[in-house]
Amino acid sequence: MRKKTLAVAGVFVAFLVVQGCTSAPEKTLLKKYFNAVAMNDNDTMSSMALDPLQPDMTSWSIVSIGAEKVEPASLPALNAAEAEAKKAQDAQIGPTLDADSALKDAQYEKELARTAAGKAAAQRNIDKFQAAYDVENAKMQEFKRVYNAAKKAAADEEEMTMFSLGQRDLPVVRSLTGDVHSKDVEIAIVLKNGQTKNYKLMMRQYLLRDEAINLPHRGRWVIIKFEPLS
Repeated sequence: MRKKTLAVAGVFVAFLVVQGCTSAPEKTLLKKYFNAVAMNDNDTMSSMALDPLQPDMTSWSIVSIGAEKVEPASLPALNAAEAEAKKAQDAQIGPTLDADSALKDAQYEKELARTAAGKAAAQRNIDKFQAAYDVENAKMQEFKRVYNAAKKAAADEEEMTMFSLGQRDLPVVRSLTGDVHSKDVEIAIVLKNGQTKNYKLMMRQYLLRDEAINLPHRGRWVIIKFEPLS
């Protein structure tokens, strides 16, 4: 009976320890981060913050901690959006090249024209094909803009995901499903010159799974960005 009681108590204590570790990840993370700042330990800072900040400081403190948000991992959808945008861009290459070729042919015909009437007729064709090319090229530029934006969004999210997971190479990363935990924390840093600067920190943790082989990928809480507030 005593062994059973001790076992239950042990489980309860372990539960409290886990809760204590997970309930305030920002405090533990920031303490380690600013210890690394004090030690001028760039490697540790870079392992904890995607875009490290190394202030010349005397102290720091937490001003406020925002509510933790949990959202579905967005990388699979962003990856699909990038693929669709590239497909649309590639489909527009042919019509744009055809319109450009037709315009160049019309310009060449004008060069060959020997009479004023022939040149005038060729110019009308040029105007017509120029207008058609402008339409197709405008479509192409918009498809390029959408594709570049989709590509950047997916790449940025992949970078944050890989950073939290502590991975350098994970080919299946864009197919991983799961949740993304995020939290904003405001801190105040007292600099050596006596000034106080406030920053908002965006923190994230990726808790993902490879559904194909039922393999979890548990990421760390990491600092994504230091945004100056004052």
